Amino acid sequence: MPSRPRSPLRLPAVAVMLAATVLAPPMGAERSGLPHDAPWAWPVIGPVVRPFVQPATPYGPGHRGIDIRSADGTVRAPAAGEVRFVGTVVDRPLISLDHGDGYVSSLEPVRANVTAGSAVERGQVIGVVDRGGHVRDGEVHFGVRRDGEYINPLLLLGGVPRAVLLPCCDD
Repeated sequence: MPSRPRSPLRLPAVAVMLAATVLAPPMGAERSGLPHDAPWAWPVIGPVVRPFVQPATPYGPGHRGIDIRSADGTVRAPAAGEVRFVGTVVDRPLISLDHGDGYVSSLEPVRANVTAGSAVERGQVIGVVDRGGHVRDGEVHFGVRRDGEYINPLLLLGGVPRAVLLPCCDD
């Protein structure tokens, strides 16, 4: 009986989805983020180096945001809102913005040039990348909560690709 030709290597669907979320800002995006008609913009320009990983339970392990390598060190407000917090949490400088409608974003490590209570516009420079936390030098952790629950920031940036499931096994 002749042997069947081997099929090309196929990755499990989870690996494909994980690999697809490691993105740079969409092609054609302006230097400050997405086109001006989009409500949210990239806070830093550069590739996502660690994706969002939804925890199975509210206190379970996961990665409640995305880590982005910054090309130039400038940090911008991802959407209009009010600065809620500027300060150090544990070992890292952090800025938190309230965008209304239950949305709160946080960026770390960021040396802020704005103060708590300040209004910010989408794309406004709010600081520079600093050091600290779990990210490597030159990277920023960007987290977003909606009504207190962490969500994938890429949902607001237009960057979550459609999932493509591939078969896992030969017939």
